[in-house]
Amino acid sequence: MSVRIEKSGAVWTVVHSRPEARNAMDPESADALVEAFAEFDRDPAAAVAVLWGEGGAFCAGWDLKYAATLADRARFDEHIVEGLGFGVGAAPAPRGPLGPTRLELSKAVIAAVEGPAVAGGMEVALWCDCRVMAETAYFGVYCRRWGIPLLDGGSVRLPRLVGQGRALEIIMTGRKVPAEEALRIGMCEQVVAEGEARAAAEAMAHEIARFPQAAVRADRRTVHESYGLSVREGMRREWANGVEAHHREGAAGAARFASGLGRHGDYGRI
Repeated sequence: MSVRIEKSGAVWTVVHSRPEARNAMDPESADALVEAFAEFDRDPAAAVAVLWGEGGAFCAGWDLKYAATLADRARFDEHIVEGLGFGVGAAPAPRGPLGPTRLELSKAVIAAVEGPAVAGGMEVALWCDCRVMAETAYFGVYCRRWGIPLLDGGSVRLPRLVGQGRALEIIMTGRKVPAEEALRIGMCEQVVAEGEARAAAEAMAHEIARFPQAAVRADRRTVHESYGLSVREGMRREWANGVEAHHREGAAGAARFASGLGRHGDYGRI
């Protein structure tokens, strides 16, 4: 099986393992990733997930050997337009070509990026909430060389992270974006030594998982839902998401503070 889940308490690490193909995504792997993340989102014991590619590559994109079989328009329509297109009306969106990129989870996912995260692999990383990159890792729209467009949200999510002009430059040139630059422009949140991305991402995940989760998820949901809204409408969304979380956790947390925990910015005893 090309996808497996390794659990450490409330943190799940979803491992994609096709090292012989630099973790390029085929339909079987894409389906397995969707299933893994759906299971993660359903499980009340799971809090934060890490996505990691085994063998030194995060994901080299869509498996071009499979893509080459779609040259016939009828086959392309069957497998891509009809098979992976968005549903009608309120029907849920199915998986994207690279798997989970159309899922809207209620919990955070952190990408642990070693080596290439290029073409669709970059899009998978951008789907995650945060990205931890090894210093030798890199992004890039490498599918630019082959006339394959971004279909897993890259042209939507990248401008939201780095701004429209910079996103267009990266997308249209298809150039390599090394980890140091990715950190500087906001494509990732942390750069670590080669081979340490998974451990660093899991450490971040455990840090998030130890907090009361209703408030974490409410704030995360507001960030996602309020993008592009006016300030007033965004604050309405923040209020609606936050009130329920405060009712569930906030009063109990305030009582712990009143009893002496967490004083003076102490995050160790909460």
